[in-house]
Amino acid sequence: MEKIKVVHYINQFFANIGGEEKADIEPEVREGIVGPGLALQSGLGDDYEVVATVICGDTYFGGHIEDAKKTILDMIRPYKPDLFVAGPAFNAGRYGVACGTIAKAVEDELNIPVVTGMYPENPGVDMFKKDLHIIQTAISAADMRKAMPKICKLAKKMINKEEILSPVEEGYIERGIRVNYFNERRGSERAVDLILKKIAGEPYETEYPMPVFDRVAPNPAIKDLSKIKLAVVTSGGIVPQGNPDRIESSSATKYGIYDITGMDSLTKDKFMTVHGGYDRAFVLENPNLVVPLDILREIEKEGIIGELANYFVTTTGTGTSVGNAKGFGEEFSKKLVEDGVGAVILTST
Repeated sequence: MEKIKVVHYINQFFANIGGEEKADIEPEVREGIVGPGLALQSGLGDDYEVVATVICGDTYFGGHIEDAKKTILDMIRPYKPDLFVAGPAFNAGRYGVACGTIAKAVEDELNIPVVTGMYPENPGVDMFKKDLHIIQTAISAADMRKAMPKICKLAKKMINKEEILSPVEEGYIERGIRVNYFNERRGSERAVDLILKKIAGEPYETEYPMPVFDRVAPNPAIKDLSKIKLAVVTSGGIVPQGNPDRIESSSATKYGIYDITGMDSLTKDKFMTVHGGYDRAFVLENPNLVVPLDILREIEKEGIIGELANYFVTTTGTGTSVGNAKGFGEEFSKKLVEDGVGAVILTST
């Protein structure tokens, strides 16, 4: 009996090529199993064969999404796989976006089952949970031993065209899809039970959890700009030439604070953008298009604003998780307050 052919996608780290210093490697394909493919093959069993592993650096994929997607699809097609597995990516943001992007492309183009795995706060989850089955993992690769069997179990159900049960039963992240089902007890009885448990302070779980949105009340309007210190914060990826802090082009895990004392504008010989996902040509030529230092200096001299802070704060917004973004803001806002900043202009791409 012919075995079910599987192609596996991983990044440079899990291929044991290297970390950030190797994140720019271009796509390559290797015959058979690489790295976590051993766990994948073991979990799928003897009826399956991991025939190839596609590898791509996270930075390269994020900066060349369309080219990388096309190249990887061309690498996969000759193997005529029956199943495609990406990752799992855990909480690695760029890796999660890559896994989601290529998994959806394979699903759309090759029309075969695809599965991946991520931590719920991975930006790839919000981007692809409606399109893909994403097995929920813990935050780090230490969870590989538990995550891969779940991926394999779901993948085999897809191959065998078995019914895919609820997210809780199968272990994938909720996709926002409603499915009718028959319960042995009528809704009014179940609702009364829930209310009684809630009143009694006992554990209970709603059958229809509502989304939770983080709302922040806006501060009062600035009455007189001429009396405040203004700062610039950007998610547009503007950094000094060479990107000294190695801020990622997408799915950022860090931010930078850079001095602009005595500068009237950001010049292209000193500043650049590392932001992925859009045509950066104009910004590379004129970084002031994202951090408008030139205009802010003019209105500072005119007295429209009292003072401009002698630095700007920067990161990249593409694919950056809500958790990371919130953490950045909580951290650098303390410095802004300590420095007497009264207002912030937030710019993007």
